[in-house]
Amino acid sequence: MGNVIGANIRRLREARDWSQSRLARETCRAAHIQGEPVERQDISRYEHGKGTPREWLPHIAAALGVRLEDLTSESAELRASKARLGDYLPDVNPLAPVCGTRTRRLGSRDVHDIAHRAHGLRLADDVISGGDLIRPALRELRTTVKIYRESTYTESVGNSLLAQIGEMAQIAGWIASDVGRPEEAERVYRLGMDAARQAEDGTLLGYLTGSLAYQFSNTGREADGVALAQAAVDEAGHGAHSTARALYLDRLAWAHTKAADARSAVRALGDASEALAAGGGGRAAPGYVYWMNADELKIMEARCYTELRRPLRAVPLLRDVLARYNVTHTRELALYLSWLAVALTDANEPDEAADVARRALDISQCIASARTSGRVRVILHHLRPFADVPEVAALFRDRGLGRPD
Repeated sequence: MGNVIGANIRRLREARDWSQSRLARETCRAAHIQGEPVERQDISRYEHGKGTPREWLPHIAAALGVRLEDLTSESAELRASKARLGDYLPDVNPLAPVCGTRTRRLGSRDVHDIAHRAHGLRLADDVISGGDLIRPALRELRTTVKIYRESTYTESVGNSLLAQIGEMAQIAGWIASDVGRPEEAERVYRLGMDAARQAEDGTLLGYLTGSLAYQFSNTGREADGVALAQAAVDEAGHGAHSTARALYLDRLAWAHTKAADARSAVRALGDASEALAAGGGGRAAPGYVYWMNADELKIMEARCYTELRRPLRAVPLLRDVLARYNVTHTRELALYLSWLAVALTDANEPDEAADVARRALDISQCIASARTSGRVRVILHHLRPFADVPEVAALFRDRGLGRPD
């Protein structure tokens, strides 16, 4: 019952475009009580099923302008949404405050320091593989959660801390996935999603949701990938910065591609291009989408076309971007070269594919990444049917792989 009540409170509050703080104030006003015996934290706890409003329930209903049964009954809308984000949030609240006295007082400077460390991890991930970053990333995440649970702060600082937990969880989850630990990555993503939701940051929630959807799409859970990628777009809404929205649509395109739905994939790619071209309307994009640009969108378009076996569309896009790609981003360079090699084999250009594959394999040798290792296997699989092509045979011989057949 608690989860039903909490979900209804959140749904009806958001329908009015109210914050949790606004609902707390309106509840007190409906109860004709001065002061704030109901606070934002109470509303958050009710919405997450961590407590029941009990005597406050009629006053919450009055504040929202609904009947009491509208809060206690499972609505059709609620039943329809159960298969979305709720299934991927933690069963217990790992962000609950630690019982007892909390003596450390945090301010905006502390949040700034945490944000600086999170962004440092993101920049490091551009040039260092997951195998070298996983331990510091998880350590930073644990430290940030501990600070949040064991400190005191204002409501504003608390929300900012939750957002930083979400950002830290996204990069830690991404790194865990890169080293081939998808179960751990999923747990970390779910923690971050819960933090973003508690912070009421729809844009960040969309980023984390899209990241988990991307992992699902790449680990044999294609239907979950599509559902969650669509939820990321829906959660963020049109209020999200255009660059962030382009990224969510980019993830949706990939999810449809992995589910072999070419029409939906192409439509999502077009929507992503339109979103990116729209610009931010003078608003700055969130720092965590700093890497999303027109070239990255071209890469995803090319990857989708490669996966859909349309190499004549994929090859020109990949060649264009790779001609100017930052060579210090070695993991991404190896990954993108792998897509070009596969597209070239599909285009019946095995000699050129072998040359590109050789470069991708050379780069991959010094990268501790499950993603690149997996792509190496894909390249070799696509080259094996061309055993009689001299360039292909030489590649396998030089790598000590024997004959490709």
